[in-house]
Amino acid sequence: MRATPADIEAAIAELADPVRAEGSARFFKTGPGQYGEGDRFIGVTVPQLRAVAKRFRGVDAATVDRLLASEIHEYRLAGLLLMRAEFERAPDDPTRRGWVDQYLGALAEGRVNNWDLVDASADPVLGAWLVRRGDHGKLVELASEPDLWMRRAGIVGTFAFLKHGVGEATLAVVPVVIDDRRDLIQKATGWMLREMGKRVDRDLLTSYLADHAPRMGRTALSYAIEHLEADERAHYRSLR
Repeated sequence: MRATPADIEAAIAELADPVRAEGSARFFKTGPGQYGEGDRFIGVTVPQLRAVAKRFRGVDAATVDRLLASEIHEYRLAGLLLMRAEFERAPDDPTRRGWVDQYLGALAEGRVNNWDLVDASADPVLGAWLVRRGDHGKLVELASEPDLWMRRAGIVGTFAFLKHGVGEATLAVVPVVIDDRRDLIQKATGWMLREMGKRVDRDLLTSYLADHAPRMGRTALSYAIEHLEADERAHYRSLR
């Protein structure tokens, strides 16, 4: 029999740790006015959630949707991990497209609403689909949204292209977000630029920095140049 949402929630709840939950709530900034305001944790680690998701592979879209609708952060993350697994094992493109549409709906509805949730799904689900289609336009569209999580998904989704040696998606998204000084956008932007230099072409990164470092935020620039030589890092910092 196919597992129900209640089965999966119960398996996760058995691993709950109240002390860890308190630490997670602080780490993911759930206080008033913070980016994760109001999010609820029960204290289950990512490796534990991955193990649970592995046990319950084969779920349907309705089960994933129930998990994504939960107020509990770990249930939503488990839903995304299951979605990724089902996307990757899907037998055809129509089935994959169904998972992608469900993901975009959850993102638009505010269910993918913290950086770990975005980072666990934007690249391996949405990004992987767009690589198959050879079109990164949806990532530019998401990056153009003012919503923090949609914008971060647009940036992090370009990682899928970088893993295939393609830098165009990242270079198309970065100009859209370069002036956004929110910390989670800065870090994601610098991270993708750094990966472009590592995975695609180091010269592509340094050429971009030569033209745009003066306009970049300090955090994004710091992440982007992290693996360059010390003298190069000093040079690009001096351009700001």
